[in-house]
Amino acid sequence: MDDLEYWLKGAVPEIPLLLQPVAHALLQVQKELKEVFIDFDEKKLWDRPRNVASLGFHLNHLTGVLDRLFTYAEGNSLTDEQMVFLKNEGIENIDTGSKELLKAFDLQVIKSLEQLKNTNPETLNETRFVGRKMLPSTVIGLLFHAAEHTTRHFGQMLVTIKIL
Repeated sequence: MDDLEYWLKGAVPEIPLLLQPVAHALLQVQKELKEVFIDFDEKKLWDRPRNVASLGFHLNHLTGVLDRLFTYAEGNSLTDEQMVFLKNEGIENIDTGSKELLKAFDLQVIKSLEQLKNTNPETLNETRFVGRKMLPSTVIGLLFHAAEHTTRHFGQMLVTIKIL
C-alpha cells in the first residue's frame, strides 16, 4: 500500500472530507520530494539551468507559500517574519542544503495538516483577503490553491532535475 498515491489510500485521519484533496496533495509532494533528493548532488541545489528557478528556490518557495496561504485562510495578515522570508526565499544561500530545506518543508506540511484538521467545513465559503491589496478569496480557495501551487512547483522541480 506504500506504493500507492495518497489519494488512493483513503481519508487522512481527522481531516474534514472536503479538505482531503488538499491533504493528499501535500502528503504526495512531501513523499516524492524525499525520493527525488535521495542521491541529489548538493552542488546543484542553487544552479539555474537555462535560467529557470533553482531547486533551492523551489524548496524555499514551497515552504513559504504554504505558510502564507494557510495564514490568509485563517483570516490573518502576514507577520514581519513571513514578509522577510518572502523577500529572501529566492536568494541563493549556499550555507543551506537540501536536507535543511526539506526539513523546513516537512515542518510546514505538518503545521498545514494540523490547520486542516482544525478547519471547520462550515467556514470554507467565508471570504478571506490576500496581501496588501486585500484581494478577495475564500477559505477553500486559499487551501485549494495551496495544494495546486505546491504540486505545480514540484512539477517544475522535476523538469529542472532532468535538465541538471
